[in-house]
Amino acid sequence: MILRQFLHQDPVAISYLFGCGGRACCAVVDPVGDPAAYLRAAEETGMRILFVIDTHLHADHRSAALALARAAKAEYVLHRAAEVSFPARRVADGERLELGNVLVDVLHTPGHTPEHVCLLVTDKTRADEPWFVLTGHTLMVGDVGRTELASDAAAGARTLFGSLQRLKALPDHIEVLPGAFAGSVCGRRLSGKPVSTIGFERRHNAAFRIGEAEEFVAFMLQDIPPAPPQAAQIRSWNAGQPADTR
Repeated sequence: MILRQFLHQDPVAISYLFGCGGRACCAVVDPVGDPAAYLRAAEETGMRILFVIDTHLHADHRSAALALARAAKAEYVLHRAAEVSFPARRVADGERLELGNVLVDVLHTPGHTPEHVCLLVTDKTRADEPWFVLTGHTLMVGDVGRTELASDAAAGARTLFGSLQRLKALPDHIEVLPGAFAGSVCGRRLSGKPVSTIGFERRHNAAFRIGEAEEFVAFMLQDIPPAPPQAAQIRSWNAGQPADTR
């Protein structure tokens, strides 16, 4: 297994490159900024990018995923609930992407946005069970994703509560690799530490440890931060809408 974590400050976000060194293939998740950085990282590790995955249609920054996929001649991957105007590989819950000895299982986890996915990753050279989960903005270190950027806040929170139960069902030792850290507008209590475990978040993440749906909804409706500037326009741009709506 080869894993590279890219910490971005403007916007505050996290991207990932990971894959199978033995079979020389990898995926990039939630790329931000210049595609050349990911192409260079793949070259340095001797891997070819097969998949470029957006966990969701972002509302706080323009995704580099489509440009990177085109440059790498890779498949751009989104959940099938994403309404986009360009060709993409549309995956469903339970679908598996293979990167040599590395397996990526898609978990549809709506709530932050309707199309959001988490990616449960197994390295068969280490074990037959999952090692870590890329959680995007569904579960972050210290918080969960806000729910009003793509839907009604209360309805989104109810949906997110259900999605979080799927993550809670994972073993405590599973590592959590989130899509953002402290300073991101997509959470309220985010830690500056960009990695955790399911068990630690289950114990110490105030939102994640709530066990009742209505209590969770009430919690999520408190202290909602201001929306990112031009959130709707950025999300539309990431969906490939015409230039006059960007």
